Amino acid sequence: MSKADTSKPQAALNFAVLTISDSRTAANDTSGDYLSESVLAAGHRCVQRSISSGNLYHIRKILSDWIADDSIHVVLTNGGTGFSHKKSTAAAITPLLDSVISGFGELFRHLSWLEIGSSTLQSDAFAGAANNTLVFCMPGSTSACTTAWEKIIREQLDSTHRPCNFGTHYISKN
Repeated sequence: MSKADTSKPQAALNFAVLTISDSRTAANDTSGDYLSESVLAAGHRCVQRSISSGNLYHIRKILSDWIADDSIHVVLTNGGTGFSHKKSTAAAITPLLDSVISGFGELFRHLSWLEIGSSTLQSDAFAGAANNTLVFCMPGSTSACTTAWEKIIREQLDSTHRPCNFGTHYISKN
């Protein structure tokens, strides 16, 4: 469905990937692995990667450091967006955002509804921008990360995608 204009320059962006989970480790972080590998396959760079428990302040510290780093263009988080007592991603990250990209959560839930039905109601997937850094927060399942990446994020960070994309904003900053 991509409407790429190959006469436009392709931006190679710098990404950071954060998995938010009390149970994931470097050995079993399939969603973080998927996102990192997908970033590379799309011609971008994964320059930082971390796993954090759901501790609100630990999440904020990692994100604040990445947002303050001018070399990081995009942060992808997975986990902590579902309906549970341990849900902390939105509470940790939304105060750091300068603006919200409302359409991301709306579109993610629509696409997810087509795949899993009404259970998508429990997802608080969201996105925004802070200090010229895009932040996409999605559920922790690899399937949800696949939906978000393949059906929304990859195309929107492709600077050749038309009629518009987020990647174009970073071409002169590479």
